[in-house]
Amino acid sequence: MAKDQKRRSASLNKAMKSLNTVEVYYAKLICNFSSSARLKVFKKIAALMKNRFSLMNALDMIYDGFSNGGKNAGEPMAIAIAAWAKALQNGLPFSEALKGWAPDRERLMLSVGDVSDLENAILNLIKVTEGSTKMIRPIVGAITYPGFLAMVSVLIIYGIGVYMVPPMVEAAPGVRWRGTAKSLYDVSVWIENNWIIAFSILPALFVTIYATIGIWTGRIRAAFDGLPPWSLYKVFVGISWLLALSALIKGGTPVSIALRSLRKDSTRYLKERIDKTLVFVNNGDNLGQALMKTGLNFPDKEVVADLKIYSELDNFEEALDNLANSWLDESVYLIEQKASILNMVALLSVGGVIAWAVLGVFAMQDQITGSMGM
Repeated sequence: MAKDQKRRSASLNKAMKSLNTVEVYYAKLICNFSSSARLKVFKKIAALMKNRFSLMNALDMIYDGFSNGGKNAGEPMAIAIAAWAKALQNGLPFSEALKGWAPDRERLMLSVGDVSDLENAILNLIKVTEGSTKMIRPIVGAITYPGFLAMVSVLIIYGIGVYMVPPMVEAAPGVRWRGTAKSLYDVSVWIENNWIIAFSILPALFVTIYATIGIWTGRIRAAFDGLPPWSLYKVFVGISWLLALSALIKGGTPVSIALRSLRKDSTRYLKERIDKTLVFVNNGDNLGQALMKTGLNFPDKEVVADLKIYSELDNFEEALDNLANSWLDESVYLIEQKASILNMVALLSVGGVIAWAVLGVFAMQDQITGSMGM
């Protein structure tokens, strides 16, 4: 077994020397943007450490698998593992070895374990990352499907305005449109003359929301947090933050230091909430009291009320961990519910647009027939 370990270490060192800058840069991109690939490696590390392998031995064995015994040393995750192992050989802790290869928040959570219990730190990291990922799919569905249906509505109005309304207008040039017919005519004329604006309004709105959702702060933003898609973002950020905070506190980090640590890799939106919470924590309030006094209902009104109670308990770390995991399950269900409501509203809106357009066409036909009879 010692011979195999030496062989793997030699293969690993040889691989790092043969790599060029482009290969390493590409591997960093893949490793940073693919949380599933990182988690796969972290799970293997945790499993091997649980069976009393050292971190270095675990990396050697995992590298051997990803590189197919050194034959595919250019595989992105094999490059990543080799780079981590080399950094460890140079005396760096694992959290520092991951610099440039993983988000700062993940490195922060592992830095606690580098000193105390790396295996549990990795398991906590996996739990937090998987918890955050679990919410992404329903959030994407809650935004993309209504957006698609909204674009379909614009396309329907455009088609009617360009291909159905003009022939009817030409058939009765002197008719003064009334009611639904007039509204259909007016919208059709506008959309025909301004079709670029009509088709760009929704994409521009989505881009604006996407670009500002993480940086918009203040009291007005707090009010908008009750409406989708901002409410979905609040839930996602809130549960991700609570899971990470729970992992740090469970690892022995004091609340104030954990808050400051999580602030470093946060959006402006989350920084505002952490900063306001820190003001009250530094004044002696517990976590729940501090969150309540911010007046932002972050991460959630009910969660804040629970934290006020749990912060006074002797086993606060365990209670916080249970609360975070419980709220994760509730949040996924809540997001799916909100997604269903948004999808239903969008579907009804498209149906309403179609009904309005059909009624408008019938009204135009009736008014054309009436004008001919006169």
